[in-house]
Amino acid sequence: MGDKKVFQLPDLGEGLPDATIVEWYVKEGDTIRLDDNLVSMETAKAVVDVPSPVSGKVLRLAGGAGDVIVTGAMLAEFEIDPSQPQRAEGQDTGHHHGAPAARGVGAEDPASDARVVASSDGGAIRDDGVPPPEDKSEPGGERADSGTVVGAMQASDAVLSEGAVSVGGVKAMPAVRAMARKLQVDLSRVRGSGPDGVVTMADVKQAAAGGSAAAAGPHPNPPPPAGEGAGQARPQASPPLPPAGEGRGGGPAAAAQREAAERTAMSASGRPMRTRPPSVSASGQPEQLKGVRRNMARVMADAHAKVVPTTLVDDADIHAWQPGNDVTVRLVRAICAAARAVPALNAWFDGDRLVRTLHPHVDIGIAVDTDDGLFVPALRNADLLDAEGVRGGINRLRGQVADRSIPASELSGYTISLSNFGMFAGRYATPVVVPPCVAIVGAGRGRHQITPVIGGFESHRVIPLSLTFDHRACTGGEAARFLKAMLDDLALPG
Repeated sequence: MGDKKVFQLPDLGEGLPDATIVEWYVKEGDTIRLDDNLVSMETAKAVVDVPSPVSGKVLRLAGGAGDVIVTGAMLAEFEIDPSQPQRAEGQDTGHHHGAPAARGVGAEDPASDARVVASSDGGAIRDDGVPPPEDKSEPGGERADSGTVVGAMQASDAVLSEGAVSVGGVKAMPAVRAMARKLQVDLSRVRGSGPDGVVTMADVKQAAAGGSAAAAGPHPNPPPPAGEGAGQARPQASPPLPPAGEGRGGGPAAAAQREAAERTAMSASGRPMRTRPPSVSASGQPEQLKGVRRNMARVMADAHAKVVPTTLVDDADIHAWQPGNDVTVRLVRAICAAARAVPALNAWFDGDRLVRTLHPHVDIGIAVDTDDGLFVPALRNADLLDAEGVRGGINRLRGQVADRSIPASELSGYTISLSNFGMFAGRYATPVVVPPCVAIVGAGRGRHQITPVIGGFESHRVIPLSLTFDHRACTGGEAARFLKAMLDDLALPG
């Protein structure tokens, strides 16, 4: 009998404490070869394939699809097959189970804890770090750990693109499989439109909309948990309604009357009364947060505890705009103009070491809202782009977020962020500032207002602006001058 090996979930290169199982590529009892795909895992940023660290037989798997596995916990157990290829003893696989070393935000390479910036229009799942320095060598001449998370260690820092994986005869990217599971689409019933029959994200969404490839649902009457027998009473929210046509009338009106009677919360005397405990009468099912939303919950709480937020609001008068102005493009331009005038808000702040870093360039995090949660990809060097370049960059980033193909590097390192939540609703807001950034601009829903002018009144179109800043890093005067610079730029005709 071969040696056994317990494979722990490695740090997937993002400093996150856990990941969610999307799909196993093997089952217990199967054999697998070194570096073959073992499981697809979803983190706050992406869906990634985790390869097998050994060749051998799969003895145990740590859960099923949808289960959350803590970093460093058992992911799988193998019986090693000595006749198959194995990784050399002592060879670095790049697996990391410990917490990343603490680094100051104001330092050259900030801490890499994942962050989320939330707003009505989106948020950022990002690393609070910047790309590593160009010189990647260690003092001893050896290459620094490139952050490889599974499989053999990278020989360079080149980024490798994911490839479609064939499971059960169906070729699809891991993110596509995750979306299919979420939309309850059976991939085996979807015709792939990609190269070599690869199922794309668009194929899955089209199948879900048409209902032509619905996956089989759970058994309608699952067996009772172990230990529950006929003699054990279980709480029941309400007795089941008889099928249509049975009991006291089977029509919709009769069913509604019975439901209303069961939900009555008043006694015959007219006083409120409770006939069932709250835990029984509550509707809905508890849902464990996963992936993007799980990380967002952690980071929001962390930001709330660490930042001293203050918000200034005002209205930008855009009455002078010429036809064809793009609101988001103009907001980006105004932020860049304000950053030149008042650099204090285009900065990072390390609250632990009380170090502030002003940035000569402007990388704007553009908030994007998705069903999976909030993302803020970085529009790099926005201060160097013209209107066409800004619009093209935003469209590219939004498209990559939509199909979950955006690289993790594009979700980190921005210097200030923008939430154009007004495209949905809302006038003013208090967007969340997540360290190390010190400011976020929120743009509300445009409106017309009566404006006094010489000789009377006019109806002018205005955009409500909200500027939230970390008062530890900049003064109220700096924030007010920053907002004034934005108002002045937005007042220009074009």
